[in-house]
Amino acid sequence: MMKPSYIRVVIDRAIHRELDYSVPETLAERVDVGSRVRVPFRDKSALATVVATLEQSNVGGIRPIEAIVGEGPVLSEPLLELAKWMSAYYCCPLETVMRSLLPQVIRRAEIGWKKQLFVQPARKIDNEEFENLRKRAPRQAELLEAIARLNSPIRAAELLRKTSLDNQTLRALAKRGLVELREEAVERDPHAGEQFVATSKLELNAEQVAALKQIADALASPENPRPILVHGVTGSGKTEIYLQAIRAALDRERGAIVLVPEISLTPQTVERFKGRFAEARDVVAVLHSHLSGGERHDEWHKIHSGRARIVIGARSAVFAPLKNLALIIVDEEHETTYKQEEAPRYHARDVAVVRAKIEKCTVVLGSATPSLESYHNATTGKYELATLTQRVDERQMPLMRIVDLRQVRRKEKTMSILSGKLLQAIADRLEKREQTILFLNRRGFSTSLLCSNCGEARDCPNCSVALTFHRHAARLSCHLCGHSAAVPKKCPACGQDALIYAGFGTEKVESTAAQIFPKAIVRRMDADSMTRKDAYRETLRNFRVGKIDILVGTQMIAKGLHFPNVTLVGIINADLALHLPDFRAGERTFQLLTQVAGRAGRGETSGEVFVQTYTPFSPSIQFARHHDFAGYFQQELEFRERCDFPPFKHAILITVRSAHEGRAKLSAETLVRRLREALGPEFILGDASPAPLEKLQGQFRFHILLRGNAIMQLSRLVRETLDKLPFPEDVAVAVDVDPYQLL
Repeated sequence: MMKPSYIRVVIDRAIHRELDYSVPETLAERVDVGSRVRVPFRDKSALATVVATLEQSNVGGIRPIEAIVGEGPVLSEPLLELAKWMSAYYCCPLETVMRSLLPQVIRRAEIGWKKQLFVQPARKIDNEEFENLRKRAPRQAELLEAIARLNSPIRAAELLRKTSLDNQTLRALAKRGLVELREEAVERDPHAGEQFVATSKLELNAEQVAALKQIADALASPENPRPILVHGVTGSGKTEIYLQAIRAALDRERGAIVLVPEISLTPQTVERFKGRFAEARDVVAVLHSHLSGGERHDEWHKIHSGRARIVIGARSAVFAPLKNLALIIVDEEHETTYKQEEAPRYHARDVAVVRAKIEKCTVVLGSATPSLESYHNATTGKYELATLTQRVDERQMPLMRIVDLRQVRRKEKTMSILSGKLLQAIADRLEKREQTILFLNRRGFSTSLLCSNCGEARDCPNCSVALTFHRHAARLSCHLCGHSAAVPKKCPACGQDALIYAGFGTEKVESTAAQIFPKAIVRRMDADSMTRKDAYRETLRNFRVGKIDILVGTQMIAKGLHFPNVTLVGIINADLALHLPDFRAGERTFQLLTQVAGRAGRGETSGEVFVQTYTPFSPSIQFARHHDFAGYFQQELEFRERCDFPPFKHAILITVRSAHEGRAKLSAETLVRRLREALGPEFILGDASPAPLEKLQGQFRFHILLRGNAIMQLSRLVRETLDKLPFPEDVAVAVDVDPYQLL
């Protein structure tokens, strides 16, 4: 490596440009592209990442770097190339992308290795010396005897716990030179103490064999492989294909990244992967937001050092610093949780496809309900397609029954959360000692607090939504901004004692099920109940071993989980997402219904699904009922093409927001005028209009929607226009390329 005289860096500050620094002779040997350095910036020091080494720089008054942070480069050149692509594509500064690529514990280097004291004998002692010690210091002799029996060094804390002796006694032995104490770095393993049962590969059916061969062929010729979409019905054995494909990658001395959409899926996925690759405990590493800072530090370094060759995690795991990468698997590729909703607003699936292209590796996208974009790419030849139409062991797809809530309301006069048909089905399952999942994608006990006298609702003061009542906390809460308020005894508007609770969430479903079935064990799984670090793992484990009869939950239980004893799924309200002002509302509803239904009948007994809805003839519900993805895809594709929506056009959503409504509106209208001047006729530009969710976290919001085919050109023009346009200090502008939320 040639010693660089100058380097170009991106500092950890929002300055939107790269800076040049000189490299002192003493540091030149250790600095390289991807290194972390400390540099002088204005009148302070700042941390930065080296993005290029230079022989010369034409910048005047250049200053030298102060120090190198860490031992070597933390980012590889392919990851830096990926960062630059993300900056251009997602219309955001490179330093913002760097914050996603490098976890905070690595960027700031505030957390180091955990050190522990280990003990071992320093030398052999004869019987006479030992007897003298026993007479003078019997406690030291007792401890020395225990240490002498050791085959290998032991943690001091563990030794003292076993012998019930103290640290003072141990230090006295060390002072006499009889034992050796040394500090060693130990890893904080997020799965320490857990036993993983070793498993062997399963027999594949003909469809699985064909899909695995497609992946194996791509691994064998990695020059320019196309992404492979594995479209398999729920329960068709996609995970077994992933496991065997990863084994093929490991056999080639290469690594793999597995992305899962929800943290709740990670424990089960980790269990299956650690069991399959049990020959080396360190071979599997985990990255997700529920790790402590120390655990994240150690898992990241395990990957970076090359000890871990399989990485499992949520969307940020796509940036895992895995060397010699062969395979990236994106499970449930259609999931919206792969899209980040704050800058950089990337989609992990799309980033995985680009990283695979840069690193010349294979990317596999898997889903029972692929996104329209991915399936369109597969049908037009941009991606390869592998199709699995049968469940493993020829198990039947669950029978889906539609419960028309309009008829239920007419017959029963009073509206119950659980219809009579669903209640009877739950009772039947409890009698047979089978398990039930009840799904509702809405948290809380009641969705609003209304006054029956004046009709006033208790709304969030910061957002355009009603506050949700949480009975467990006895508070009203906003799920968007976190605002919390006490429950009033009387209506604040008219002063009457006429408050009523309207609507329902998972907390009320749990309460209702527990009241109707008092002998059943009912548990809830949502963001409110899963606050403890291990709550996900414990609840899923208890459900799997049969300690829970009825599991109530939001979308975190809707996909990917495998529970053979679940034979009934109840979808409490299928209409929740169907009527949102978003062109993807129908697609999301179809996907969610199909995925939730797929949790039923994965064992020996066939499954049944009850879908409660007020719009039973909606195409999303009817196509899901018949497990007809191809039919739904064709109909939805025609609608998207007529309206110039993805996958036929890329979209960019610009949100202009301010606490002052007038300033937000004026800024948005000004921006539209400037964009009209900058954009050619090949792009579609909408007017500035209030967002469907007009007020959020105290800010008024206006949307501008742009569409076009040449997305890189459109992103560049948007960025150039924004750079030239000065906005008032209290106005913020966010650019979302390929948006997944239009609210």
